[in-house]
Amino acid sequence: MKSPVVARPVLTRAEGALIRRLRTPDAVQAWLNALDYNVERGGATLRSFRGVVRTQSAHCLEAALFAAVVLEQHGYAPLVMSLESQDNLDHVIFVYRANGRWGSVARSRDPGLHGRTPVFATIRGLAYSYVEPYVDYTGRVRGYGVANLATAMGRYDWRWAEQNVWKVEQVLIDWPHVKLPTSTARYRQLKKWYRAYHESNGGRKPVDYKGREKWSPLPDEFAS
Repeated sequence: MKSPVVARPVLTRAEGALIRRLRTPDAVQAWLNALDYNVERGGATLRSFRGVVRTQSAHCLEAALFAAVVLEQHGYAPLVMSLESQDNLDHVIFVYRANGRWGSVARSRDPGLHGRTPVFATIRGLAYSYVEPYVDYTGRVRGYGVANLATAMGRYDWRWAEQNVWKVEQVLIDWPHVKLPTSTARYRQLKKWYRAYHESNGGRKPVDYKGREKWSPLPDEFAS
């Protein structure tokens, strides 16, 4: 799924070089994997592409925006998926289509919520691949929504802003979400397993989920 290259302001030499170098979803995922995860110690943030480059850190939504900006410049539509959780700790990823299949680019504090290789026949199938790794002490996916930021944000500058782009978060919260039904019995089983693993491994989070072969390479912090 391609989109026209969007006009951009004058970029710094470093910004321009980075966009030119990161031409594919795999390249963007690898770059994001190398960043520190933004735990917002100094207060909540929602940085644009420029903020991520400047600080060399990103949380999930910042990573999705970074991917959308960079890959839009290489012809990909700036599509993001919001995964809605029962505990209101939602996750946002960049999604794309390659050779008729869906994949994603993402950054997270949880190993199972990073990117996916483009092997999913439907966007719903891609969303379902996040259901089981989402389960922890409180998380459970309830639904998903997909927004094209090029149209959803109107004239709002979510791409190049120097300041926080809070409007993006609110738009995604308000965006229509499709329900994603899941088994309550399976959810309880996964929650029990997650708790046991987490507590017996010093707080380490599990990575051995069914379908892991469809995940993109993980950041080194989750290497096992």
